[in-house]
Amino acid sequence: MKLLLLAIGRLKAGPERELVARYADRCVAGGRKIGFTGFEMREIDESRARRPEDRKAEEAAALAASLPQGARKICLDERGRTMTSEEFSRKLGEWRDAGAPACALVIGGPDGLDPAFRDKADLTLAFGAMTWPHQIVRALAAEQLFRALTILSGHPYHRV
Repeated sequence: MKLLLLAIGRLKAGPERELVARYADRCVAGGRKIGFTGFEMREIDESRARRPEDRKAEEAAALAASLPQGARKICLDERGRTMTSEEFSRKLGEWRDAGAPACALVIGGPDGLDPAFRDKADLTLAFGAMTWPHQIVRALAAEQLFRALTILSGHPYHRV
């Protein structure tokens, strides 16, 4: 199963982009042995529509077009549920074992995700009740994907 990180907006060069790239490389290296075929970050341009509802709808259409056929979709949203890293890794493992070709973590733009797009997610996930900058959310998402892979592989990275 391929892992994707889909995000509205471009991440500028700097420590956040480097951190995401580091975790992406780790996901590729560690995931091969346990049935994960790669990691890709896709950045979608922010909509320039005037109204927030129109921006979210345009961004949702672009995000949907970027999803591989049959991919599981995880929307990151403040209204989502919180999970432990172990629960998250089990969910990824279940989808991998069920033959899902890909799993995409989706990060919306400044206005958030279109409700209709979000409602079609396989999982809506929150990284807590606080609001986080998008560049940090990307790093958190990439790290949690790597952590999930280490849990699934029995690697000691995740200690409780």
